[in-house]
Amino acid sequence: MAERQAVGGGAVRMPQRRNRRRLRQNIPYFILFTPIIVYFLLFKYAPMGGLVIAFKDYNFADGVFGSPWVGLGQFETLFSNPQTLRIIRNTFVLSVLALLIGFPFPILLAVLLNEVGRVWFKRGVQTLVYLPHFLSWVIVSGIVITIFSIEGVINNLFADWLGWSPIQFLYSEGSWLALFIGSGIWKGAGWGAIIYLAALSSIDPSLYESASIDGANKWKQIRHITLPGIAPTIVIVFILSVGNVMEVGFDQVYTLQNSAVFGISEVISTYTYKIGLQSLQFSLTSAMGLFESLIGLVLVLITNTIARRYGQGLW
Repeated sequence: MAERQAVGGGAVRMPQRRNRRRLRQNIPYFILFTPIIVYFLLFKYAPMGGLVIAFKDYNFADGVFGSPWVGLGQFETLFSNPQTLRIIRNTFVLSVLALLIGFPFPILLAVLLNEVGRVWFKRGVQTLVYLPHFLSWVIVSGIVITIFSIEGVINNLFADWLGWSPIQFLYSEGSWLALFIGSGIWKGAGWGAIIYLAALSSIDPSLYESASIDGANKWKQIRHITLPGIAPTIVIVFILSVGNVMEVGFDQVYTLQNSAVFGISEVISTYTYKIGLQSLQFSLTSAMGLFESLIGLVLVLITNTIARRYGQGLW
């Protein structure tokens, strides 16, 4: 009996020793990861405490904790305004269209680059498609306005070559929406393809060789090897993208926005800027931000639940 207890005790201590050894081996990595933890704690989690002003009538004199408590009063004021529903609708429409139309482009670009045989050509194309990501939206929007304004390049070509009257690309809701989505794809597709290229590098090349020997052409190889190989990555990226479906980028909308398309371009981020910073109604815009975050959380949970049924959930 004593020998069994000794053997059992030794079996218990062995995993503990391995865990301690693994911990000591990973200490340098934990040290390297410390600045990232500090960053998220200071700039992501600590500011969440400021959401309390969504339930207060905040003013500078009394501060965050001294301002009078109003409970759900800010939410009642917010949703009693008929403009609020239009802003939420615009945010949802722009985000969903940008997600559904723009999401496949990085995947397509990564697959096409993966099929390129010449290294110099592949690197050249990668450089060109990555470049727009490093341009600010002020520059990108300036390029779009220069090309598509009434006196822009496109209208000048139409007027000179075809004799057409100027087309109001930026002042019609339909064409403005197309330019909004198109500029987002142009700016982000190259950068978004990086993660899929990394996933493609993990696919065993022997699978392609075997498929080629069996007579599979490039399309069948992409369909039956490439896409299934990066499917987990696609699902994870999609779930994370759905979480941001209510967060339309402020820079892009604000720099492309004009009074003629306020009916479709006024979104939560621009509303927060105008009402919160320009009109100093911080509590009202905090309530809107909290609502936006809750909707994003619900969408992530729903999307992940659906993905888990197919064995591809984020958690």
